[in-house]
Amino acid sequence: METGSGRKILIIEDESDVADLLEIGLHKAGFKTTTAADGATGLQKARDNRPDFIILDLMLPKMSGLDVCRILKGDAATSHIPILMLTAKAEEIDRIVGLEFGADDYVTKPFSPREIILRIRAILRRGEKPEETLQAGPIAIDPARHQVRVNGKRVHLTSLEFKLLRTLIQRRGRVQERDKLLNDVWGYESMIDTRTVDTHVRRLREKLGKAGDVIETVRGFGYRLREE
Repeated sequence: METGSGRKILIIEDESDVADLLEIGLHKAGFKTTTAADGATGLQKARDNRPDFIILDLMLPKMSGLDVCRILKGDAATSHIPILMLTAKAEEIDRIVGLEFGADDYVTKPFSPREIILRIRAILRRGEKPEETLQAGPIAIDPARHQVRVNGKRVHLTSLEFKLLRTLIQRRGRVQERDKLLNDVWGYESMIDTRTVDTHVRRLREKLGKAGDVIETVRGFGYRLREE
């Protein structure tokens, strides 16, 4: 059975029963854990300890989970740390904003520890796979450095925008349906409204400038990257 191999996970959660449940499940799976009961403390622990993974509740005292996510993903020293958000069902807008800030995944409460562990492992595996530089016209993706350049100039993308672009380039010429594209990018069956894909693609095109025209909309189906 796959284990956590001693990887460090920071749990930022103010509900002690939820934090305890996560710690028990993660320890059984071979992970090491530390906890923080508010956003400000969690942010400091992430900066000081550089965990391998962060479980982040959205509704936190002192500093919201959205602010913690935004700050960590905007700092080169911590932007590489995967973040799994915990949300309530009523927080859909916050979930979408969190993903825009670069969170890698989310789980709604209530949840099972097994589901959390499966998603953590899937995200960590994606980060371990070495990939070669991808090119599409003036667009170049360096997966190892998590960088995108257009005509040699760095373009800053969120984690989700990066994954969407990479997937489209890897499947250039093939139409990707919205739900399949989103599910494949995250590696599991997502319950997010597929209309959010349109929002991400639109913002991705804007950031790529004229080079964004390479992403074609196939009405009624989804998107594809135009073949050269």
